[in-house]
Amino acid sequence: WVPVVGLEIHAQISSNSKLFSGSQVQFAAPPNSLVSFFDASLPGTLPVLNRRCVEAAVMTGLALKCSINKKSLFDRKHYFYADLPAGYQITQQRVPIAVNGSLSYSLCIDSKMSQMVTKTVRIKQIQLEQDSGKSLHDDTRSQTLVDLNRAGRLGLFSFFFPPFGCTGQTVLLIKFPFTEGQLRVDANVSVHHPGEPYGVRTEVKNINSIRFLAKAVDYEIQRQIEELENGGTILNETRAFDSKLGCTVPMRDKEGKQDYRFMPEPNLPPLILYDAKSLPANMNHQQVINIDWIHERLPDLPSVKREKLVEQYGILPEHSFALLNEDGLAEFYENVVKQTRMKPKRVIGWVLNNLLSYLKQHSLTVKESPISSFLLADLLNLLEKKEISSTAAKQVLAELWKGEGKTPLEIVKEQKLQLLQDQKELEQICQAVIDRQENEVMAIKAGNLKVLNKLIGLVQRETQGRSNPVLVKQLLEKKL
Repeated sequence: WVPVVGLEIHAQISSNSKLFSGSQVQFAAPPNSLVSFFDASLPGTLPVLNRRCVEAAVMTGLALKCSINKKSLFDRKHYFYADLPAGYQITQQRVPIAVNGSLSYSLCIDSKMSQMVTKTVRIKQIQLEQDSGKSLHDDTRSQTLVDLNRAGRLGLFSFFFPPFGCTGQTVLLIKFPFTEGQLRVDANVSVHHPGEPYGVRTEVKNINSIRFLAKAVDYEIQRQIEELENGGTILNETRAFDSKLGCTVPMRDKEGKQDYRFMPEPNLPPLILYDAKSLPANMNHQQVINIDWIHERLPDLPSVKREKLVEQYGILPEHSFALLNEDGLAEFYENVVKQTRMKPKRVIGWVLNNLLSYLKQHSLTVKESPISSFLLADLLNLLEKKEISSTAAKQVLAELWKGEGKTPLEIVKEQKLQLLQDQKELEQICQAVIDRQENEVMAIKAGNLKVLNKLIGLVQRETQGRSNPVLVKQLLEKKL
């Protein structure tokens, strides 16, 4: 069996006010505190399109390599929910704002992230769509309450059609922020035999976490295969994922276009966009949206950023992924590189293996780190100038993490972590270690050079990390 997974992404664009009203957008506000007359569908109220939302939708379309329609249309999509007071939703069913895009992403084919392949998915369309409210079910009182704070907020609605059926790849594609209800996913799943037409699809609605997305898709694939192998049929239906039971359950028959009774939105004219060529000479720039102007201000996409990091600093591709997987870590790394004498290839190890491990251990973001890029660069400069050993540097890093306001140099002096500069003293310590480790010395002289690392470690312990491992190795080799 070959599974096929198509995804519908509902994303909330970051804006101060809603798509068609001036009501504020704020997460976790008191229920029904951010509701305008239009959001509540009071008679006589009209929608007013939010310019910021349109610009953000165009930017998203350009980032996803879509064709931007200079003329798009709004439609009414009718259905009844208690949290949809108008009885219809304003959307873009016929001519959306952007169509025919693609998104490329990289996939690891081994656990060490050393081998990566690039996958590309097709994006059918991106459309502007107002959100519904939220129903709050109170089981103890057998009541359903309605919060309209979300009603009228912008939902940027994207159709993804991945050319594969692997759950792991599907989840990688959707590594977006699910926090604060800013993104929801509907998964369309079908299975078929190789070489045969696609099977009947089911839609799993409103999945709100990456973990649940993986479980829902996995379950639905296996459910359909078992149903077909037992002689059953797959219904074209809408299902919900029950996270407690770990399974999908039927909700309703799948609606078709005729069920929604689509009609042109009578209160909104066609949305007209321009580019540099089509922009009229006497047009007020504040009252139109210029696609080319937005394109010029489009920031680098992650794939481009990764390529630049690899090319500019000579780091491995898997390191570039690690840097961009944490918000702000790539900028942190670049700031450290600019402020230190250490080579970028060595800096990456300290950022990923040491700083990042501290952040994950304490569940902190890069912005919340008590160690700034300046402090880390200062520490690495001491290491690069051979004033401290790497062991001592890790001790200093641990002290810096406490956030007591001390500089790396102050910590080094307080705890006497400077490298031993007296070579005679270091030679004596090396000799003492050799005298105490007769078996190891015999093994080294017999050709087992790996044992030398144990002696280096013992010297490091004896000097409390204040000896230069390279110099220690040279002295030990000379004496042996």
